[in-house]
Amino acid sequence: MIVWILFLAAILFFLALDLGVFNKTPHIISSKEAGKWTAIFVTISFLFSGVIYWVYQNGFIENPTKLSPSLASIKYITGYLIELSLSVDNIFVIAVIFASFKIPQKYQHRVLFWGILGAIAFRGLMIYFGVLLINKFSWMTYVFGAFLIFTAAKMLFKGEEEEFNPKKSFIFRSMRKIIPVTMHMDGQKFFIKKRQITFATPLFVALIVIEVMDVLFAMDSVPAILAITSDPFLVFSSNIFAILGLRSMYFFLANMLEKFSYLEYSLIAILTFVGIKMLAIHYFKFPEWVSLGFIALSLAIGIIFSLYKDKQSIKV
Repeated sequence: MIVWILFLAAILFFLALDLGVFNKTPHIISSKEAGKWTAIFVTISFLFSGVIYWVYQNGFIENPTKLSPSLASIKYITGYLIELSLSVDNIFVIAVIFASFKIPQKYQHRVLFWGILGAIAFRGLMIYFGVLLINKFSWMTYVFGAFLIFTAAKMLFKGEEEEFNPKKSFIFRSMRKIIPVTMHMDGQKFFIKKRQITFATPLFVALIVIEVMDVLFAMDSVPAILAITSDPFLVFSSNIFAILGLRSMYFFLANMLEKFSYLEYSLIAILTFVGIKMLAIHYFKFPEWVSLGFIALSLAIGIIFSLYKDKQSIKV
């Protein structure tokens, strides 16, 4: 229990430091600054695998699946790579939401900051119930596995879908029935008062839409990591580190998303693989190095092929 408390305290401390010190004054985050923070988050996330090894080696945390320290570290890294790769789609949606509600760049960090706090809470609940279901009903692994393969197939065979419009979404329409909404902004405020009536600003509306969309994305990502491990701490920590890095990744990749158009096929391959792994879990166990290697190779191929095709199109 003490490890959970220390981990959550460290995350909350860093978030407080982030908003209260590093980003106290609203400003436009440059690609250089975002790239630096992305590198820092990715490095810390990988270094945390050493903490995982130390914690499991010394028995500082409950280990229901009896994982060895090295296996726990590998499962954490594998889970982190899955969550990180599935975050790419999330970045696309966040960009659309900010553009739709015309959120100035200098206020986008604030929206994402509070979005992360909500995401931590919602992901925690989904992980808790997901682990509970798998431990209580072993057949739930088949349900999750089939769902992941269905999601991958839907991504592969989808036609020309109507572009997501946040202002026409059910979330936005429902929200306007609950609280008055104004399209006027007053700095970085989430609420303003006009004629003694409290109105939600576009910043708050964007925050709620992003929050709900994250829950929808978690319906794919949580089952995906449960295919790697049902250890609650490994699932939660890999999720949290991927979410923490999402903000800096957004500012770093927001203007380059089109360059990674083939990365979607990597996600399809990863979802299919983990889906098959869940369906076959009671009959055949993939070695952990196979899972980690397949996921890393899929991401590498998707990124390299995307950059190659983008370079070719520039030449033409």
